[in-house]
Amino acid sequence: MLEGVRAYRLIAGMWIRSTMAYPASFAMNTLGNFLATVFDFVTIMLMFGHVDALGGYSLPEIALLYGMAATAFGLADLLLGSLDRIGERVRDGTFDTLLVRPVPVLVQVAADRFALRRVGRIVQGLMVLGYALVVLDIDWTPLKVLLVPLAVVSGGAFFGAVYVGGSVVQFVAQDAAQVQNSFTYGGQTLLQYPPSVFARELVRGVTFVVPLAFVSWLPALYVLGRDYPVAMPPWVAFLSPLVAAGGGLLAWLAWRTGLRAYRSTGS
Repeated sequence: MLEGVRAYRLIAGMWIRSTMAYPASFAMNTLGNFLATVFDFVTIMLMFGHVDALGGYSLPEIALLYGMAATAFGLADLLLGSLDRIGERVRDGTFDTLLVRPVPVLVQVAADRFALRRVGRIVQGLMVLGYALVVLDIDWTPLKVLLVPLAVVSGGAFFGAVYVGGSVVQFVAQDAAQVQNSFTYGGQTLLQYPPSVFARELVRGVTFVVPLAFVSWLPALYVLGRDYPVAMPPWVAFLSPLVAAGGGLLAWLAWRTGLRAYRSTGS
């Protein structure tokens, strides 16, 4: 594990040095990434120009949901976003070159083309989260204070597990990057809105099948003192680290299975 972290740091550092060789280009790309994500929240703000509440939630309450989900996803996208290129590597045969290097393959793929510009997404998510925490009148307790950063970090780990698990599909179907994106980018978009605007069956699905609800919905509703649409005890909001750990274990097993079953392109 420590050797993998060290290798990731070295590969990512190489790409960061390459990026910073052109500081103006880096600044513009980071700003563009930041502004692109800003428009997501601007869309929500425009909705509130016509309504007072969305699904029974005010703008600051949705900002809390948005900020937690966006920050968690931003962390995973920064560290593991390159995994969606596995299908491309399998098609052109360059994935085979990773297998003969004395570095874990997952580390090589995750750190490949490390894009520091993606930090703009994290900054934007933290700004929206900060706005929500300042504006909302929350009855703070030590548990609620602890839950916010715990949920964000755990949510990032869970999205990371989704990245790894989804990338395994690309060993079989090399054009399946969009399937993976439907659970990563799509999952983040889903969590930006309150669960009350979705059908109960969908809420159950993202709670018990693909437990994205533990990224922001359950922790945020606990902080807000609101009931969850599906009958569950309040303490389940603190299970985010366990859900992330379970998802990470399943993703690692799936990765090991996919890598062992890989038989090259034959080219």
